[in-house]
Amino acid sequence: MSEMSHLRWRCRRGAKELDIVMNRYLDQKYEDAEPSQQQAFKELLMVEDPTVFDLLLERIEAQNDDQKILLDTLRGIMAL
Repeated sequence: MSEMSHLRWRCRRGAKELDIVMNRYLDQKYEDAEPSQQQAFKELLMVEDPTVFDLLLERIEAQNDDQKILLDTLRGIMAL
């Protein structure tokens, strides 16, 4: 399985809203992202949906600068 296929599979979430945001990021931003942002995305895909929602809605803080940058990008995608 290619990396993109694997990531697309990991973008399948329990919540449709997260499916949309994660897949949009993968389609529109991932390939051009810095390696640190790609890694932050891969790590975020391992996080449980409720925690991802809390991160996106800023109920909890990002764990590091790379995650903060990624979450800001994802919030921009959510606004589309």
